[in-house]
Order: sequence, then structure tokens, then C-alpha cells
Amino acid sequence: MSSSAGPAGRASAPGTPAADPLAPLAALPGVPEAVESVRKAVDRAYGHRVMRRRSSEVSAEAALRGARASAALDGADWALEEVRRRSDFSVDGEPRTVGAALRVTAESGQLLDVWQQSPLRVLARLHLVAAGRVAPDETVGRPRHAGEQVEGPDLGLALPSGDEVAARLDGLTQLVTGGTSVPALVTASVVHGELQVLRPFGSYNGPVARAAERIVLVGSGLDPKAICPAEVGQAEQGRDVYLHALRGFASGTPEGLAEWIAHCGRAVELGVRESTAVCEALQRGAA
Repeated sequence: MSSSAGPAGRASAPGTPAADPLAPLAALPGVPEAVESVRKAVDRAYGHRVMRRRSSEVSAEAALRGARASAALDGADWALEEVRRRSDFSVDGEPRTVGAALRVTAESGQLLDVWQQSPLRVLARLHLVAAGRVAPDETVGRPRHAGEQVEGPDLGLALPSGDEVAARLDGLTQLVTGGTSVPALVTASVVHGELQVLRPFGSYNGPVARAAERIVLVGSGLDPKAICPAEVGQAEQGRDVYLHALRGFASGTPEGLAEWIAHCGRAVELGVRESTAVCEALQRGAA
């Protein structure tokens, strides 16, 4: 967004009751329809007969496919079987990108309880896990300082200053810890978009942002078994579409915000489709 206060950081006027800062976003044109479409798609997936006895297998496959897709969005577009086969994720370049995505996806499931109390702790942990030992110790797991560079794919967006990052992360923290009544899709979209636009860390901001979205979707109860990998849907729609929608979010306009939320909703639905295919394969004995 163009201002120093994104959707997560707009405070109420002094002396007035605190309002839900995301409520206006939930009412934007097309957003209620996206929310309802996602809810129905997720409900259908959870109603599949395979989910009664083999949900853990579906969850594991969804995590793997989500991580593969997250890495693809950052330029390491490996075939799924390649991700299964490889183990050399400490090698510079694409292997390290894939390894970071695998690690943060796995770690996100361990941080659900912490997120509601301390989202910054979760983000720090995700970055630490993503970076491994490649970044200088003093920059891992903390928001970047003024003048520090950011590694990663070019998003075509201006990089916010260190002060703006700090202010907007504080707003995001208040939003998460204060609670919100809006549907999970809206909250998850804002968390994802805000972290991608801010790029608060010196590296691996994409995997961290997408893992944070996963945490919101799972922790909210929309996708409690983590079988709806939104990352798969983001990658399937293509990086160019992803960046176009992200720029809409960054613009801060009602149209741009609505487009981003709808885009994220479509990504969840495509993730649902992926896991439904996994369920069908398991049912046929083909997986």
C-alpha cells in the first residue's frame, strides 16, 4: 500500500470505540461471494469419504504440494517428483529455495497456538527456519533495519523503509492479537499481502508470507487439517497473475484490495481441487 498504514494498521480516532479494521474489506464488492465460494469448496473437500480415515495422508500430501508451489512462485519451479526425490536442499540457488519452502511449511503447523498471542514470534521463527544458516546471524529472525537490502524475486514494488516496516508490523500484531470478526479468507489475504509488500526480512519473505497465510487458514478453523494448500492455487494461476493481484493490494484502493482477496480465494479453491484429486487417487488405490 502506498501509505504507512495498511489495512492492518488503521487505528480508530481517539476517544472512539475500536472498530474492526478489516470489516470494510469484508464488504467490498465480490468479497462476500469469494468467501462463500471458498467455504463451500472447503466443506466439499472435508466431506470426501477418504477424509474419514486417511486425512493425515491428505494433509501430508497437501503440505508437500503447497511447499513445492511456494518455491515455484519464487523461481524454483520443480516437478513434484523431483521434490520428493531430492535431499540436497542446502545447495545454493533453487535447491535452497525449495528447502526453505519445505521447512517453513512443516514448521507452520507447530506455531498455530503461538500465532494468536505473538505473531512476531511466529514470523521470526519462520524466517529463522527458512534462512537456516545462510544469512548472517544478526539478520536472521528479526525485521530489517534501515539501509539493509532484501534478497529475493523482484515484485515490482517499492521497498518500504525500516520505520514503515516496524509500524505496519505493529499494526498487524494488533490486528491478530485483538481479534477480528471477518471471515478467515479476508484475514489470511491481508496477512499474506501485507507481509509480501513489506518484505520485513532480508530474505525468504515469500515463503514466510505464504506460511503465515496457511497458519491463519488453519488456525481459524476454516481448514483445520491443512488440506487446502492456497500456495498450489497461487502457483497454478501463475506468477504474473500473482504479482498483478499483489500490486492491487499494495495500491490500497478498494478495487485493488477486493481483487487481491478474490485472487486469494481462487487460490484456496484451486488448492481444494488439488487435494480432492489426491483423495480420489487414494480412493482408487493409485496413491
